[in-house]
Amino acid sequence: MARAAEGENIERRRRRRWPLLTAVAIDSLGTGLYLPLSLLYFLKVTDLDLATIGLLVSVTTALTLPVPIVVGRLADRFGPRLVVAGGQALQGLGFLLYLTVSEAGSLVVAVLVTTVGSRVYWSSIFTLIADHADHAHQVDAEAAEAKDHWYARTGMIREAGAGGGALLASAMLAFDSTRVYDGLILGSALAFLAAALMVVLTVPALPHQPPPADRPSGHRALLRDRPYLALIGTCTIFALCSTFLALSLPVYVVQGLSGPDWVPGPLLAMNTLLLATCTAALTRFVRRRWTRARALTWAGALWALWCLASAVAVLLPAQVLVPYLVAVVLCYTVAEMISGPATNALAADAAPAGSRGTYLASFQYSFAIANILAPGLFGLLFSQNRLLPWLVVGLLAALGAVLMLRLERRLPQERPPARSGLPESAG
Repeated sequence: MARAAEGENIERRRRRRWPLLTAVAIDSLGTGLYLPLSLLYFLKVTDLDLATIGLLVSVTTALTLPVPIVVGRLADRFGPRLVVAGGQALQGLGFLLYLTVSEAGSLVVAVLVTTVGSRVYWSSIFTLIADHADHAHQVDAEAAEAKDHWYARTGMIREAGAGGGALLASAMLAFDSTRVYDGLILGSALAFLAAALMVVLTVPALPHQPPPADRPSGHRALLRDRPYLALIGTCTIFALCSTFLALSLPVYVVQGLSGPDWVPGPLLAMNTLLLATCTAALTRFVRRRWTRARALTWAGALWALWCLASAVAVLLPAQVLVPYLVAVVLCYTVAEMISGPATNALAADAAPAGSRGTYLASFQYSFAIANILAPGLFGLLFSQNRLLPWLVVGLLAALGAVLMLRLERRLPQERPPARSGLPESAG
C-alpha cells in the first residue's frame, strides 16, 4: 500500500511539472540548433567581414543589458508566465528576421530582437520555476521537491536540448549549403515559437503575490538589501568560474600543454553529458547534507582545486596527460553540478515574495557580467603567462567560498536540509 501511494505521488509530481519542463526542452533545442551557426551564418548571408560582424553583435548585445531591470518589474506585477512566453516569442521572431539579413542594418535589427528576447526569457524563467516549486509544496508538502531539484532538472534538460540541437546542427553544416543554414535558422525560430505557445497553453497560471503597497519593493528594496547585493557579487565570482572551462580548455590544452588537438572536444562533451544526466542525483545527495550556502562553499573549493590541478598539468609527461585531464574536468563538472541548482534556489528563497521577479532578474547580472569579463580576462592573463589564468581564477574561487561561508549568516535562514523527507525517485 505504501509503495502504491509513493508511486501515485511520483506520477502526480510528473504531471505537475511536465508542461514547464517540455517548454524548457523545446526552447533549449532552438538554442542548440543556432549555436554552431553563430557568426558563421552572417558570414554566409552578408558581405561583411568577421571583425565587423563581431563588433556589431557585441555592441547590439551590450545595448540589451538594461532589459532585466524592466523585466523584473513586469514579472512582479503580472506574474512570470506570460513574460517567459513573451521572451520566447521575441526570440522566435528574431530568428525569422535572421532570414531577411543581408547587410549591417538588418543584422543589427535581427540580433537586437533576438537578444532582447533572450534577456526577457532568462530574467523571468527562474521566477517561474520558483513559483511552481512553491506551489507544488503548498499543494502536497510531502510529495513536493525542493527548488534545488526543479532547478537541477531544468538545468539537465537545457544541457540535453542544447547539446542535441548543436549536434544535429553540426552534422547538417557538413553540407555547407545556404538552404541548410536557412533551414537551421527556421528550425530555431519554430522551436522558440512552439515553446512560447506551450507555456501559454499548458503551463498553469499560478496565484501571484503582487508587490506590497505599504513598504518599499522592487529595485528600491533591492538596493537597500545589502546581503542580497553581496550574494549577487559573490555569485558573480562563481559564474566567472563556470564560464571558464569552454573558454580555457581548448587553448590551454593545445597551446599551453602542447596536447593533442582532439582532446578538448571529448572533454567538453563529457562535461555536457554529465551535466545532462547526473545533476539531479548529485543535487539530492548534496541537499540532504548541506545548506545551499555550504554547498556553494564546496563548489568554490572544488573550482579552486580544479585551477590548481590545471596548473599542475604542465609538470606531467605526455603519456598521462589525457587521463589526468579527464579527472580535472570531472572536478570542474562536480562543482558546476553543485553550484547551478544551489545558486538559483538560494537566490529565489532569499528574495521577498512580492519582489522575487525583480530580485531574480537582477541576479542574472552576475552571469551577464561574468560572460562579459571572462573572454577578455582569460585572453589577457594567458597572453602574459599560461599559468596566470589558473592562479587568478583559483584565488577568486577560494575567495568566493570564504565569502559565501560568511554570507550565510546574513541571508534568510533556510529550512534545515531533510535527510529522509526528500523523494528518492529520479523521475
